[in-house]
Amino acid sequence: MKKLNRLFVSVLLLVSSLLYAGDVTKVENFKLKDYNGKEHQLSDFKDSKAIVIIFVATQCPISNDYNSRMAEVYNDYKDKGIAFVGINSNKQESVEEIKQHAKENNLQFPILKDDKNIIADKFAASVTPEVYVLNSNFEILYHGRIDDSRKQSDVKSKDLRTALDEILGGKSVSNTKTKAFGCTIKRVS
Repeated sequence: MKKLNRLFVSVLLLVSSLLYAGDVTKVENFKLKDYNGKEHQLSDFKDSKAIVIIFVATQCPISNDYNSRMAEVYNDYKDKGIAFVGINSNKQESVEEIKQHAKENNLQFPILKDDKNIIADKFAASVTPEVYVLNSNFEILYHGRIDDSRKQSDVKSKDLRTALDEILGGKSVSNTKTKAFGCTIKRVS
């Protein structure tokens, strides 16, 4: 009987890890507050041609290496019908810190605070920066990195820009998933 119980528990753990590791293909509407206390819902952006969700951090050196690129991609696409939303899910980064960081780095898109990692968990986001591009039905069209190098001068593949250009051109995203890299999201216990 003990062997059967151990086998059952092992199978249950394996199945749950496989389910958790599965790719998220669609997300539900959610609401979070930005660093000014204003509430935003994902559905606020449903009329956009695409919604770019970027999990960001204030203290992660890799995410910080991308601050100017995040600001540039936002400025290049905001008037083309693309919405941008930053989400900070790190437990140790305060709303005031996020606000100051956004101001200092010219990050003009809303950055929302995910206090209990609920949204990061729903997306299965693990690092900063990590990008999800959604359509108006909240289906994930692209998931991964902004580009392929932390060092801007070494970038060879501008993955996020390519995905956005394909969407704006009425095409399917040719590379729907890339490996995001950065600092792990510091979750609450």
